[in-house]
Amino acid sequence: MGKSILIVDDDELMRSFLSTILKEEGHHTEVACNGEEGLAKLLATEFDLVITDLRMPDISGLDLMQEGRKDKPDTKWIVITAFGSIENAVEAVKAGASDYLTKPFHNPDELRHVIRRVLREAEAEQIISLLAEELGRQFPPMDMIFLGKKMQQVYRMVHEVAPTPATVLISGPSGTGKELVARVIHQLSPRQKKPFVAVHCAALAETLLETELFGHERGAFTGAVATRKGRFELADNGTLFLDEIGEVAPSVQVKLLRVLQEREFERVGGMKSISVDVRVISATNKDLKTEVSSGRFREDLFYRLNVFPISLPPLVERREAILPLAEFFVKKFAVTFAKKIDGFTPSAKSALLEYDWPGNIRELQNVIERALILSGREIDAHHLNLENPMATSPLAEGLLKTRERETIRNILSEVGGNRKRAAEILGISVRTLQYRIKEYGL
Repeated sequence: MGKSILIVDDDELMRSFLSTILKEEGHHTEVACNGEEGLAKLLATEFDLVITDLRMPDISGLDLMQEGRKDKPDTKWIVITAFGSIENAVEAVKAGASDYLTKPFHNPDELRHVIRRVLREAEAEQIISLLAEELGRQFPPMDMIFLGKKMQQVYRMVHEVAPTPATVLISGPSGTGKELVARVIHQLSPRQKKPFVAVHCAALAETLLETELFGHERGAFTGAVATRKGRFELADNGTLFLDEIGEVAPSVQVKLLRVLQEREFERVGGMKSISVDVRVISATNKDLKTEVSSGRFREDLFYRLNVFPISLPPLVERREAILPLAEFFVKKFAVTFAKKIDGFTPSAKSALLEYDWPGNIRELQNVIERALILSGREIDAHHLNLENPMATSPLAEGLLKTRERETIRNILSEVGGNRKRAAEILGISVRTLQYRIKEYGL
């Protein structure tokens, strides 16, 4: 799909050359012969990209970009500079330009390559923004998830691998957001409009996992009254996320290896081979190399899964994300429990930053939920109970269950008993909601 691009250059031949190249690529172009005209057009119209010369008689390209970004922060910029002024181009990149080009152009393909890359990155950022909005009730915003130097490296790797069909293995301690990263990869891939199907391998017994993955034929076992598709079939042309892959039994590992190698399998109790086109992303909190050495995990399957490894650091190694995440969870649970809260006291902030978070983001979320119930208008350090965060008093436990029960009941009433809609509002899965309904006798 073509983009809207503004070209700002005082050289008529350069404007014409750029416009011709871009129109051949299917884009819509506007031109401006100086910085002042370029700024006026930029403020009056929405552009996906601005390509500007750095040296112009009235307003420089750098000044134009700095002024334009105040009103249009999402617009991308490419600056053009003479070969001998690379320092100026580097300065422009530091100020917010996505890339630069040096003139004279020796090859139009260089121009095409840079523009395509910058526009791809812009699309990726837009998709991430939409994904954050879609998952906003369940997950923190993307800028929090990828906050910090180590997570920025993960962010770059995600961008590199997402457009490819490569199999990805995400490793890291429990609670670090491995499924969210898998969802981001899916949303940034050409499969984004196809299914994202998640299987939590450790939650299912060996025989159940095999049926869950590959489906079964009618009569395959007692209770199999109808043919049932497995997750591989449901994820055809999309992405299958295998969480806690290190927990898979050896017999299932053999079948997984075959699917990855041949892209086909048989349902349990079936003879017919079924072909699928599925991208597999797996996740583990174990060291799979150690599991291979000990004989608990097949070496050939490990290499099939580990084509593109991504390692997520624990929360203790990205402390700059702790307070933003904590503030996000406070706002989330304040809405869920209909409670007014002003935030954290200084002592609570210090306690959050000093704790090592062995349970990572998941533990942080649980601690904040409990603290919000115990607190008044502010959360203090003693509400966090970080010396023994897993120990919850009977009073806190009772308050939590009472509030949760009433919240679920009220929302179910508001949506006329529609469990799927209620789960979306609550930011939990339908399965979790069904469990809570049964637990609370609703």
